[in-house]
Amino acid sequence: MSIGLTPYLRFAGDAKEAMEFYHQVLGGELSMMTFQEGMNDSNPAVADLIMHSSLFVERGLHLMASDTPPEMDVRGNGVMALSSDGTSGADAETLTKWWEGLAEGGQINMPLEQAPWGDSFGELRDKFGVIWMFNITAVAS
Repeated sequence: MSIGLTPYLRFAGDAKEAMEFYHQVLGGELSMMTFQEGMNDSNPAVADLIMHSSLFVERGLHLMASDTPPEMDVRGNGVMALSSDGTSGADAETLTKWWEGLAEGGQINMPLEQAPWGDSFGELRDKFGVIWMFNITAVAS
């Protein structure tokens, strides 16, 4: 399938910091554009805010974000969910590393531990207020 679903996060002035943090944790290729660069908007209230940012981690993992100008309403970003399919132990290692990185400065709502259905599951709120759920499927033997 050539169609992708890309989460888009909206921030109230800290999109640059958030996306740099996600880049540090998840890796990939990060690009960002301010309102000044993208729209030639020299209004000091928005000029240095992020108009558009894109983090390509790998095929199927793409995260986008922007700052919301002061006159617009910022609402919660919903819940991000990351999961593996149980075909590779390397996926479990990667997801565990991401969990640890995203937890820095955040709040663990539910520790990453074995769930009743046999997978490892956990939920955290990162330091930017975004909720992340992780489901690491047990590797089939």
